[in-house]
Amino acid sequence: MELSATGEPAIVQEDTQVHVGLDLRPGTLTLTHSGKDFAAYHALVEFASAHAKPWTAQKVKFSAKGSDGKSVALTVDLLNDTWEGPRTGVPAAIWKVVALAATSAGDVGITYAPPGRA
Repeated sequence: MELSATGEPAIVQEDTQVHVGLDLRPGTLTLTHSGKDFAAYHALVEFASAHAKPWTAQKVKFSAKGSDGKSVALTVDLLNDTWEGPRTGVPAAIWKVVALAATSAGDVGITYAPPGRA
């Protein structure tokens, strides 16, 4: 490996983000945009915690296919325009995707120790 690194990395706690990707079972979620239906096959849910506040889902990025078989990307903003709470009018099925992502992130139970420090 031809890479070197130095320093003591630190994160900025004021705005920490986690992205959780989900592969969706074909045929379980249909998104309708501008009168066209799209079959969602992947969702990337973005969670954020600003200023040490509780985690909040801020957006979902969907990968989907139209009836012509072409893939499209559709993004749903989950926070209202003032970023103080959930956006009204978001379909319940999208909130279910968010709940699945949150549950998946918690259920995985990832633990990590750098090599040689286990």
